[in-house]
Amino acid sequence: MHAFTAKPGSGINIVFGNRKTASASRLPAVAIVGNMNVGKTTLIERMCGVDAISANVPGSTVFNSRYRTKLKGIEVIDTPGTNSVLSNNEDERVSRDILLSLAKEQKVAGAVFVADAKNLKRSIALILEYAEYGIPMLLDINMADELASRGITIDYQKLSDLLALDVYETVATEGLGVEKIEAKLNRLRVPKHLMKYPDSIEQYTETVRNILAHNPGRIALRGLALLLLAGDKSIEAYVAEVYGDSILNQLKSLAEQYREGEPGAFILRLTSLYNKKAQEIVDEVQKTGPALKSPFIERFGEWCTRLNTGIPIAVAVIVLMYLFVGSFGATFLVDNINTHFFEALLVPFFEKLVEPLPSAFLRDMIVDPDFGLLPTGVFLALGLVLPVLFCFYIFFGFLEDSGYLPRVSFLLDRVFKIIGLNGKGVMPLTMGFSCVTMAILTTRMLDTPKERNIATFLLVLGFPCAPLLAVMLVVLDQMPVTATLTIFGLLFVQILLAGFIAAKIIPGRSSPLLMEIPTMRIPHPLNIVKKSYYRTYSFMKEAVPVFILASVVVFLFDRLGGLRALEELLKPLTNGFLGLPERSVQVFIKTLIRRESGATELMHLSNTYSHLQLIVNLFVMVNLTPCMNSILVIFKERGFKAASAIIGSVLVYAIIAGGVLNHVCLLLGVTFI
Repeated sequence: MHAFTAKPGSGINIVFGNRKTASASRLPAVAIVGNMNVGKTTLIERMCGVDAISANVPGSTVFNSRYRTKLKGIEVIDTPGTNSVLSNNEDERVSRDILLSLAKEQKVAGAVFVADAKNLKRSIALILEYAEYGIPMLLDINMADELASRGITIDYQKLSDLLALDVYETVATEGLGVEKIEAKLNRLRVPKHLMKYPDSIEQYTETVRNILAHNPGRIALRGLALLLLAGDKSIEAYVAEVYGDSILNQLKSLAEQYREGEPGAFILRLTSLYNKKAQEIVDEVQKTGPALKSPFIERFGEWCTRLNTGIPIAVAVIVLMYLFVGSFGATFLVDNINTHFFEALLVPFFEKLVEPLPSAFLRDMIVDPDFGLLPTGVFLALGLVLPVLFCFYIFFGFLEDSGYLPRVSFLLDRVFKIIGLNGKGVMPLTMGFSCVTMAILTTRMLDTPKERNIATFLLVLGFPCAPLLAVMLVVLDQMPVTATLTIFGLLFVQILLAGFIAAKIIPGRSSPLLMEIPTMRIPHPLNIVKKSYYRTYSFMKEAVPVFILASVVVFLFDRLGGLRALEELLKPLTNGFLGLPERSVQVFIKTLIRRESGATELMHLSNTYSHLQLIVNLFVMVNLTPCMNSILVIFKERGFKAASAIIGSVLVYAIIAGGVLNHVCLLLGVTFI
């Protein structure tokens, strides 16, 4: 999840909360809005003096709409990227609803609209939509430094005159031009209404004005009418609240007559009109001359979306990730840190430090090599999870900021249709390798409940989060390559089969892929390292206390005899069916508390396992129900019925699949030695 941390001495108050609690603030608010991947969160960093972790993938700012930062007496709100005000996509509705709720509460100072300088048309099309709601705005054309190499020039004054908006250019990553945006926050202008709609739409908007003229409310009636024509549920609830159910029913009945078809067809019709008008404006203000150069990175971006070149590139990316995260992070860094720092220095130091303690029980709780809170709670987390996690975030950060992940979405769209998703599903599923909890939240970017349920099911079923992946890479590095191919091959096959079956069983519809591809770029290494540091720090800050708690719980449980009793109780399942050592019970206990805690416990006990037992244990852990945070999020996002079905089916499958894997390998004589 994104985290904002105020810089020392900035005098900034960070307010966490949802839209309901935040509305209690009396400060006027400015929303940062715009398309996906245009630099909204980066602009907030520069404006408000905060360090924000942002991700350059669609849907990544779903959470940021809930963070508000006070700047010069104004709340600045980051919103999810959106392609249309009229969209039914969940994170796009969040962005729209924030603006409408602020307008309704009469606390909106306006909006800063952030546009990508290289893709002006899509931004202007969205501005034309926002203009219908009478919200004061200014236009920030970001990434202006990338125009010259493409031979693009923009007449900012002419664009300002056409839209009746103040227009500025910025390079948010460098902080260039941001001061001008800050200085203008209290003097925003309402843009012109430039759209001329077909007669039926204009007649309906006029009818709405006439019906509601006695009480115009707090949302511009022209925009309200368009949302009613689009069948928007949020605006229907607003009309019912302000004007009453009878007025709502009257307007809905009229809307069915005037839109001349289904809401979806009306939205597509309107979108076409906005794009046509936006192109006319772009033709007036933008000129394209000869590019200063033909960047290789642009051609590479095209290769990433072609089948004949995209597949080899994707394979190369996987190999590079394994070499960097697995060989360098999980082997070189982990071995050296543990050998030369923890085992050589810290462990002996703390053993001597606790020697004077009169209680053997207390000494064991702190430094016991099997259950002590330092060896199994702190040292394994810092020596094993931290370095691999940091390497993973660096590599994943390059994929995000380069614009590669959206290209993989288009490349794999046909494959994902087999499992009931479109190419957008690449985003949350890929983020599952980082944090399953965050990935489940990111499923909001998917368009239908069916797609969100399928993606959640697959994330819970077979995606190792970064800490678990770190342990897997360390363990597998000590085995033949066949072990790695077996476990990841099984996970890949089961995802395809489970997705195919889920697509047939889960009711609902899937949607076509409609997504803007951001420009391919070379990421800034310093930004990647900074983002990776904050992500790793945020994770470790949350996880280490849980590691310690899990170690203490298991230590006390063992000293009270509970662990031995549980091992005996589950012996037919763990030792018999799964073929695992009795001590694997403590691995699963910690796994249920937090996945990475169980993973480090497995690493701690790995010398008591055979290679086959390690493979079976890892396979069960990946498929086992994820940590408590994920479970809570699943119930919150999917509802009780769907969440119970997902978690229950995955739990049963994990045990059965692990047992089958164990017995098949024994039958075939596969030991991975």
